[in-house]
Amino acid sequence: MRLLKSIFFLISLSVIMVSCDEAPKHADTLSKGTIDISVDETYQPIIDEQLKVFDSSYPDAKITIHYKPEAECFKDYFDNKARIILVTRQLTPAEKEACEQKKIFPSSLALARDAIAVIVNNSSADTMLDMNALKGILTGVYKKKYTVVFDNQSSSMLRYIVDSVLKGDKLGANVFAAKGDKDVLDYVQKNPDAIGFVGLSYVSDNNDPNNTGAFINTVKVVAMQNDSTREFLKPYQAYIALKTYPLTRSLYYINSESYPGLGTGFANFLGMQRGQLVFFHAHLFPVRSEMVIREAKINNQ
Repeated sequence: MRLLKSIFFLISLSVIMVSCDEAPKHADTLSKGTIDISVDETYQPIIDEQLKVFDSSYPDAKITIHYKPEAECFKDYFDNKARIILVTRQLTPAEKEACEQKKIFPSSLALARDAIAVIVNNSSADTMLDMNALKGILTGVYKKKYTVVFDNQSSSMLRYIVDSVLKGDKLGANVFAAKGDKDVLDYVQKNPDAIGFVGLSYVSDNNDPNNTGAFINTVKVVAMQNDSTREFLKPYQAYIALKTYPLTRSLYYINSESYPGLGTGFANFLGMQRGQLVFFHAHLFPVRSEMVIREAKINNQ
């Protein structure tokens, strides 16, 4: 009898231990749970649409998005406040080393190609600019004195312009920071001598029935000259895809999850068909989908 009790106790203990091993170790999965993520505020209109589609497919998932300047998104990432961030650059070597020290093993992937739109007041005569002229405006030495407006002093847009356009030169005293893309649009719309930089989604005409990439009419979108082809191009989707529009950049996710959690699930969704389609309709170029670009001739007869 005592032997039978001992055997029963061992069997019961084994079942309990197996049950513990099989119990989920994380509160969230690819399609369930709760998570906070940080996103470059330039992309708020697009990612809001992405979240609507994601929520309709995965009702048991709750993603709270914090829209911030890019620099703050990276801070959240390293402070473990956000397991996934959506930003416009990859980690630097120094940041990768910091990840190793913190035992963070990041994964990242480009999701879409985007562009920075240069906007001027509707009364402005400067509707076509080359990169030298743009640099002159930013440094304050251009023939016409402009007030230059960016969305935020910690924004990805300002970082891109400093790194890729100025390349070591300093911004002029005529450069100011607003409180987001909407404020930049509002300021340029009201001031004839203003020039601003905004995300593409803020100047795209969402009421365009044919989804042709038309722009809003409250400001003018400047055509920028390609240094190689000498063409003046606006940030249309095809020129973004081919990178012929000069101020082109990419949107990446950077993920620190070491298991298939909700952050990974959202990142996967953004890279799959439905997520890529949302980017396409927002006039960005979805880089995880196969797209065909054909030349077309317009017959005016």
